Amino acid sequence: MTEPALPAGPAPAPSSGPHRDDEGAGRFAPSPSGDLHLGNLRTALLAWLFARTTGRRFLLRVEDLDRVRPGAEDRQLADLRSLGLDWDGPVSRQSQRRAGYDEAIDRLDAAGLVYECFCTRKEILRAPSAPHAPDGAYPGTCRDLTAAERTERRAVRSDPALRLRAGAAGFTVTDVLHGEYTGMVDDLVLRRGDGTPAYNLAVVVDDAAQGIDQVVRGDDLLSSAPRQAYLATLLGLPVPEYAHVPLALGPQGKRLAKRDGAVTLADLADASGTAATPEATAAWALSTIAVSLRLAEPGEPVAVEMLRDRFSPAALPLEPWVYPPA
Repeated sequence: MTEPALPAGPAPAPSSGPHRDDEGAGRFAPSPSGDLHLGNLRTALLAWLFARTTGRRFLLRVEDLDRVRPGAEDRQLADLRSLGLDWDGPVSRQSQRRAGYDEAIDRLDAAGLVYECFCTRKEILRAPSAPHAPDGAYPGTCRDLTAAERTERRAVRSDPALRLRAGAAGFTVTDVLHGEYTGMVDDLVLRRGDGTPAYNLAVVVDDAAQGIDQVVRGDDLLSSAPRQAYLATLLGLPVPEYAHVPLALGPQGKRLAKRDGAVTLADLADASGTAATPEATAAWALSTIAVSLRLAEPGEPVAVEMLRDRFSPAALPLEPWVYPPA
């Protein structure tokens, strides 16, 4: 079930940089909470390859609404450049785009599709209906509170979150690698109690405003795509083409992380000793990632232009990449 879109709001702001109006764009959108590891760099390379081989621009957006570690953004950009990746126009930052999120929430609110939620995470998990809600969906505790009940709850919690009053339980998207995928839609958070715009809202607004029509990201976010596509449809925004690529896992079968040892370029250089230059470390990382994607043979010299010539989504491995290999 799909609700009709809201009346059109202001036109999305154009992204920076010269481009054709019909060109479209892909993107990589890291959070500056730490250094990029090999799995992040692998996803960035794939996003670049998908965009560059389909004639799209490639944009970089820093998702800095939440955790920000000083210096992380600069190191992330340096690591991407060291692999040979480039992007079009200046880097955008979510912290500078709050007006667009507020406008989207205002439009939803004017249509009666926003309500205050006073629940804590613990209360949601303990709610009587929670076990019956699919895949951890919000059970609707605050959806139909009366005015008196809302006033009573504000006396206890003066900073409620704002949730979407969804009119569908599920939504279907099409993914380049996974085909049609139907996932849950619930009353997702639009703005947290501390005033921070929620990820699911921000990413939808940003992608539309920047002309992004191709989203390549880790397949751990596949289940988020139906929510985001549904929200985009409500706002009258285009739904992008999705490609959710396999994650990099550590040796214990969990998402690759610092606990798995030398997984960032800086750590890899340190582990290799003084003989490893930053350039040599980046070349080794690019080669290792290319081999994992079946775009190069072990020991073969690699450059991103060569990988672009060889790239085909149909030939990508769909299983997770385990690093370091056993």
